Amino acid sequence: MTAPISESWTRIENWLAEHAPATRAALAPPAAPADIAAAERVIGRPLLKPLVASLSRHDGLLDRRSVLLPGFYRPLSARETAAEWQLFTGFHDAPTTEAEGGEADLEFMRTGASRVLYGHPQLIPVARDVRGALLVLDHRPETDRGRVHEAEAVEGVVRGSHAMWTSLPVLLDALALSLETTRPLDGYTPAVDEEHRLHWDYTPPRGAPASHRP
Repeated sequence: MTAPISESWTRIENWLAEHAPATRAALAPPAAPADIAAAERVIGRPLLKPLVASLSRHDGLLDRRSVLLPGFYRPLSARETAAEWQLFTGFHDAPTTEAEGGEADLEFMRTGASRVLYGHPQLIPVARDVRGALLVLDHRPETDRGRVHEAEAVEGVVRGSHAMWTSLPVLLDALALSLETTRPLDGYTPAVDEEHRLHWDYTPPRGAPASHRP
């Protein structure tokens, strides 16, 4: 059973405090309810409850040099989420099919990637890496609602096959377990640098190309 968001955050905080105190210190305090409400007004829809719960624990990372999630992603604050959403949706071309995104969804499920879905307004950015790639939380009222995807300019939106991308609670639970056990997540193994920051060593899973991303 997947642990609640609050429990996963407690485990993550405890591990970071002991092993990567610089990253622990970079965790922002809880988001102000007004900032979450402002982000929802910009985006035009309520944020999913797991995202609100996570922001209510930590409003992103204060240090832009720090990362937390596998794949070198830094969680975004509520304000950053709204700002990134505005930039991201500027790339979206409205589908021409009768069912919005229908053909794109079929391609997405079949190949795991879609250029058509890039910038979709119901894919909400929740984390960013140094290259500009995003993790987006799927808010569409469809099969993938609540799932986490990668979105970047070249490949578009990528539906990762690893179980950790099933939902935000699953991702944080998997993150906590990986930190506690040093077991890799889709090729990413937690490590700590000389500045006592968490980072991830990457070894492509067997059979995966060297350029593999989640």
